[in-house]
Amino acid sequence: MLNSVEAVLVMVDFQGRLAEIVDRSDLVVRNALRLVNGCQALALPILPTVQVPEKLGPILPELADALNGVEPISKTSFSALREPGFLVALDETNRKQVILTGIEAHVCVLQTGLDLLDAGYLVHVLSDGIFSRTAENHNLALQRLHDAGATVSSVEMVLFELIRTSKHPAFRTISKLVK
Repeated sequence: MLNSVEAVLVMVDFQGRLAEIVDRSDLVVRNALRLVNGCQALALPILPTVQVPEKLGPILPELADALNGVEPISKTSFSALREPGFLVALDETNRKQVILTGIEAHVCVLQTGLDLLDAGYLVHVLSDGIFSRTAENHNLALQRLHDAGATVSSVEMVLFELIRTSKHPAFRTISKLVK
């Protein structure tokens, strides 16, 4: 199970041009904000990335505001693990559980997840937190990640798994986020 001492949130390429064209685009901002706010309440490190921002645009403004100064790591590789700056930032967290969310599920999220698994990380990929232009590509990415060893979860499942009890100090915050 996930725990707040070992987990890190990896947010892959939540950028305007990508977020506008994905299937279930109505969930993109809402679920990403739930994750950011929940992970902040639990003091989890958050590592956002952006793919070629000069072409695909910056991180979504709503997320930039919520991240309170956490700067996205720019990348050109589809897998975040193939970017030295990301690898350094991930190593500095000293955490081995990765909550994986992002756009596009079948390209950058998939390749990041597969590389994370190969590097020995425990990956929890969020079915309602990864997005592709088509439902088919979304489902294929989830299946490939699952077959490779990732745990498939959801935003709400992850947040409640991290607190484990209604007596947790962040319970009210988390409960409000998922309603």
